[in-house]
Amino acid sequence: PNAITVAKEMEEQGQKLMAIRLDSGDLAYLGKRARQLLDAAGLEYVKIAASNQLDEFVIKSLQEQDAPIDIYGVGTNLVIGKPDAALDGVYKLTFSDGKPRIKISESLIKTTLPHRKQVYRMKDKNGECAGVDVIAMENENDTELSKVFHPSEPYKFLDVSAYQKEALLQPVMENGIMKIKKRTLSEIAAYSKSRLAELPLEYKRFNNPHIYKVSISEKLKAERDRLISEHKM
Repeated sequence: PNAITVAKEMEEQGQKLMAIRLDSGDLAYLGKRARQLLDAAGLEYVKIAASNQLDEFVIKSLQEQDAPIDIYGVGTNLVIGKPDAALDGVYKLTFSDGKPRIKISESLIKTTLPHRKQVYRMKDKNGECAGVDVIAMENENDTELSKVFHPSEPYKFLDVSAYQKEALLQPVMENGIMKIKKRTLSEIAAYSKSRLAELPLEYKRFNNPHIYKVSISEKLKAERDRLISEHKM
């Protein structure tokens, strides 16, 4: 009611209230009730913003309940990266002094992939994402990619010779010089949305999404196997 009073006073001054904010309680119920009151007062143009520990699951629930929320204020959970608040990383050398390097572990899955690399995305004849990327050596041409292997289960392989290949990696900075055109935030956001839209729905669903496959090229596998064998000699 107070927001409606303020909105009416603003109208008298030739202004419009942009939105009201809900930040506690049952957001679905309160959103519907607020929409009813605003519409009944002739304030259909006033939007409803919601906040309070929002994440993708809360937002999805609100949408499934047809909550008339126009603006979602995601703060804490966007900044802290919940549920994985920390991104652990360890530096592993893979190329030095013109030679490929490897860190060998008892487990193949923990053994690093040597050499400088390029990553190729496989696409079908219609240019649609095939659900698999291939890590190859930097000096491999995409036309050389035919048989690719599971990174840690060497007897599993896939024939990708019929797929189109899109190289994903490009130099961004070399010797302190920017190698790509600078993009605005709007351009970055639009590009990210377009790339995400290319992924098939089964990889983006909330429940039991498909695991996106990443394979290694035959040459990269051979290079890794060679270095492991040399170490064991």
